[in-house]
Amino acid sequence: MSIGMRSTAELYSKFLECTGVSTDTRKITADCLFVALKGDKFDGNQFAEQALASGARYALVDDPALAHHNRCLLTSDSLMALQDLARYHRQTLNIPVIGLTGSNGKTTTKELIAAVLSKNYSTYATIGNLNNHIGVPLTLLSITEQYEMAVVEMGANHQKEIELLCSIAQPTHGLITNIGKAHLEGFGGIEGVRKGKGELYDYLAQNARTVFINSRDTTLTAMYRERLKSIRSETTFAEAIFYPGDPVELLQESPMVSYRDAEGHEVTTHLPGRHNFENMLAALAIGQYFGVSVADANRAIADYNPTNNRSQLIHKGSNTILLDAYNANPSSMAAAIRQFAAMPAKRKVVILGDMYELGDESPAEHAALGKLIADSQFDVVILAGKDMQHALGSLPKAYYIPDKFSLHNWLMDHPMTDTHILVKGSRGMGLESVVPFL
Repeated sequence: MSIGMRSTAELYSKFLECTGVSTDTRKITADCLFVALKGDKFDGNQFAEQALASGARYALVDDPALAHHNRCLLTSDSLMALQDLARYHRQTLNIPVIGLTGSNGKTTTKELIAAVLSKNYSTYATIGNLNNHIGVPLTLLSITEQYEMAVVEMGANHQKEIELLCSIAQPTHGLITNIGKAHLEGFGGIEGVRKGKGELYDYLAQNARTVFINSRDTTLTAMYRERLKSIRSETTFAEAIFYPGDPVELLQESPMVSYRDAEGHEVTTHLPGRHNFENMLAALAIGQYFGVSVADANRAIADYNPTNNRSQLIHKGSNTILLDAYNANPSSMAAAIRQFAAMPAKRKVVILGDMYELGDESPAEHAALGKLIADSQFDVVILAGKDMQHALGSLPKAYYIPDKFSLHNWLMDHPMTDTHILVKGSRGMGLESVVPFL
């Protein structure tokens, strides 16, 4: 019989008997811990017995009706129990944990940092974008004794979220990639973004941790100085590493970034754009800090090849497709458009989808995007989604196609050859679906 509500220590002893954690009955592995979470349209408690039948060792539940089952671990709130379990596990890890957030470039920067650190250390990094209030606990609980280093991506779309994630991940080192126009609706404008992402700096300063700061980013350097002034106790950052310390020269940003390091070595990468060069600088700085040789760090960056709809370069027939369809906001969209405009090509087409989570700012931000596209003078402009109609004021010759089914049909009816094509939109648009039609 169940013994009622479990303490975190009791839950942790049960977790140690398990091979991993799953919140999805479709991804049950033998002897894992199934965590029954609730959503707007589902209740994981209803699937607990199915998870156990599929091979889970225990199910973490918050429905008292399941208390009779001897492999159901009853708690008052499964999500909070998952987060507490991750905090408890974090206390057992005596390794550097690098916390990473920012408006743009988080996942690519995380991947680059992990690639560099993996040259010297057994490194665990957030898988995909498991970077929210559920993903971060799952990430922490996946870090076993074999790992010497961890890179934990932390995403947020409202204030106090990074604060929560820091309380779980307890980073020893941290990095904000940048502050941009992302999730404006949840954060309440750009100042809200600055405050929300800045919660990582708050945690690092209040707990005497190390911060990595892009010295060329005036917003981030100002945020660092604000923490030095505002924290009244003796506690502040253990140290601040401003990068790039050694000169790293950007040789070209298109079609792919190449750079020259401080020792004169030239490195060619698989990532386009100045924004990705900034991500590389962060990885180089962190690698140098942790003792990875320049040659090994360069090799890791040169070998990194994106496969997750982020800055992917795809050759299809005579066409070259730049697929950046994982996400979009005004800052990342502007960077992608400018970079694509600078790319040498005889014919350029852009297929752009809505930018989500902009709230009341959405019409103005899409209109501003239309002006930037017009200034870039692409051969063909194709816009998809309901909010992209606000960009049409500056683009009288653009093709506006509200839904993806019609977009796919249009592309089949208008085949392209010898063309460079940028595909970008928010995750909800799922614009990677157009690639088979190009």
